[in-house]
Amino acid sequence: GITDSFGAAIHALGPSQLTDGVIHRSKRMMLDTLGVGLLGTRTAVFNKAVKYSQTFRSEQRSSVWGRSDLTLPPCYAAFVNGIAVHSMDFDDTWHPATHPSGAVLPALLALAEQLPSRPSGLDLLLAFNVGIEVQGRLLRFSREAYNIPEFHPPSVVGVMGSAAASAKLLGLSPSQCSHALAIAASSAGAPLANAATQTKPLHIGNAARRGLEAARLAQAGLEGNPAVLDVDSGLGVYYKDYSPSAMPDCASGAFRWILEDQDVAFKRIPAHLAMHWLVDAALAASAELQETVWSFDPSQIRRVTLRVPPSKYIDVPLPTTEHQARHSFQFNACSALLDNKVTVASFDPAQINRPALRELLSKVEVTTPADNRPSFDDMYCEVQVETAQGGSCTARCDTFYGHWRKPLSQQDLVEKFCANASSVLSSEGVEGVID
Repeated sequence: GITDSFGAAIHALGPSQLTDGVIHRSKRMMLDTLGVGLLGTRTAVFNKAVKYSQTFRSEQRSSVWGRSDLTLPPCYAAFVNGIAVHSMDFDDTWHPATHPSGAVLPALLALAEQLPSRPSGLDLLLAFNVGIEVQGRLLRFSREAYNIPEFHPPSVVGVMGSAAASAKLLGLSPSQCSHALAIAASSAGAPLANAATQTKPLHIGNAARRGLEAARLAQAGLEGNPAVLDVDSGLGVYYKDYSPSAMPDCASGAFRWILEDQDVAFKRIPAHLAMHWLVDAALAASAELQETVWSFDPSQIRRVTLRVPPSKYIDVPLPTTEHQARHSFQFNACSALLDNKVTVASFDPAQINRPALRELLSKVEVTTPADNRPSFDDMYCEVQVETAQGGSCTARCDTFYGHWRKPLSQQDLVEKFCANASSVLSSEGVEGVID
């Protein structure tokens, strides 16, 4: 069965099967996840989750990122650290669409502190990659998943990846690994209606926590449906075109890591991934105006037209909160045009509510061309700016810098980490994590 093949692979994969390419890419993913997670410990949603989680007691305690004075029961440490990772929508994104790392790394680090002996770095890398691989395999069971389905993807496959990674680190048997997936499947799924709210980061936190719980329950002997991946009434409930296939036998030589062929995207701004195309296009349009219009000022803009893919949940014309702003085509385009940049500070309430921005937002028109598919692999964003003097310029972005087709350089990735982590750690601490 398909579920059996996943359980067998999770159990059988070994450090010798990690390739140099996969090790390199997964280390980059870990570093970026730690950076955005540390920065995320300064957010309101993280602090609310910590306050709630402190009401739970356990003899076992795991670290809370950014809080050297605080520990929590392991599952709740995974929960709040996962929330921190996604609190600003600043974490990595894969294709088919999901945020792969935030559901896995917080669970593994919380679990590692509870093991009788600390795992080696290679053991941690292996478990991490097992969790990423399971997500990638499950996403490929559906063509619908290549776009954006009704459920937030990391809430569906992220919890399965967390369970797989945790099961690997715990050294569970093939049968226990399968049951961990079955148990985790009953904690999967979150609607996209909660995008652009404080609840969306909980999707990652819940995935990390529930996956870790599933693995530990399987370790304790709890069982689920041994065909949870095989049947439409299992994981198939989340995809209309569910078509599962078995995991290749690791000993046969047919196994190849998906991460080897499909890199992830690293974000340069803390916003929904689609905003990165738009910001790059808006910055290009702004640069063109600066070159062609003498002493150009954004107050001279008469109209801004955005040509973007259709979306049910990232069209927020007048955002009033940081979470709405992170999901607003209009806000991100206008911020780029006004400031010639979009940064972490762009989403502060004072920036969101400034009069110049609100005025420019009123001049934005959003269109959705028929050829612009809502797929992170195929979409584009175009920005047209018309001035009061009759000038006009148009810029288009097909692949932003940071996309898996155009990955961040190692220097830029490390600089992003340093900027994020230094909000919490000393310079020695930042360098220590990099090392």
